[in-house]
Amino acid sequence: MIANNFFRALGDFHTNFLFKPYDMFRAIEGWWESNVINEVFIFIGFVLFLYWLGQLQRFRKTSTE
Repeated sequence: MIANNFFRALGDFHTNFLFKPYDMFRAIEGWWESNVINEVFIFIGFVLFLYWLGQLQRFRKTSTE
């Protein structure tokens, strides 16, 4: 009984509190405007990927691991 209430409360917390910002994206009409969060994550990932490649090249030149 206690475990059931715990998981129900955990599900309500995630549904009603943590996913609230995504309701705003669902209400936006345009495809590009609603996917702006994905574009931001892709940009951050691309920048971090370039940084990682630069670090690999730097370590390769100095022959360190």
